Formats: sequence, structure tokens, C-alpha cells
Amino acid sequence: MNRIEPNILLAASTGVALLLLIMTASLFGEPGHLFKYAISAILCVGLFVALNGRMARLMNRPKPQPMIRTGSPSTAIWAGLFPLALIAAAAVPVVSPGRDYGLLIVIAAVWFGVTADSAVRAARP
Repeated sequence: MNRIEPNILLAASTGVALLLLIMTASLFGEPGHLFKYAISAILCVGLFVALNGRMARLMNRPKPQPMIRTGSPSTAIWAGLFPLALIAAAAVPVVSPGRDYGLLIVIAAVWFGVTADSAVRAARP
């Protein structure tokens, strides 16, 4: 069996952490916001992945690279902070219940979009 691409593993673990955040925000936040949270997360991730490369070219930024590179092992440690931060954010609704966590969901979705974009870029030859 071949080795699994680390950027795909990073995107998968960040996606699971985003799902955990959506679940805790739906259960412990204001009632009735599950679909709002899910749809806003899907839209933010989709738009980020679709438009990140175009915005980089438009603003004359360097081409986005995968987050985890084989030549630099420390990138894996720094990239591991993304799922950790989303898991910590998933604890916020548990500690402070009864609020609307839409902004927290959008921020977490953009972070997941960064990791998903990194996985897409790493999969391209």
C-alpha cells in the first residue's frame, strides 16, 4: 500500500474538526441554526477553494503551495495546529452556550478551505 498524502490527511482531520464544531454549535448554541451553519460552511469552503488561485493571480501573489512539503518537515507540525485550533473552537459553544456561532463557523470553514486547497494542490502533479 502506498503512503497517504499528508495534505489529504490534514484536510480530512480539519474537516472532521469542522463537523465537530458545527455539531457543538448546533447543540449548544441558539436553537434552529443547524442548516444555516452547514450551508454557510459549505459555501465558504467551496468559494475559497474555487477562488483562491484566481485571487492570487489577480493580486500578483506567488502561486499557493501545499501546506505540508516533504523538503521541510517542520511544516507538518505547524499545519497540525489547524485541526487543533478547530477542536478548541468546538469547545467554545460547550463552555458558553446559547449564542449564535455563525462567525466562528465561517472562520473555521475558511481554515478548512485552506487545508482543502492545499490537498488539491498537492494532488496535482
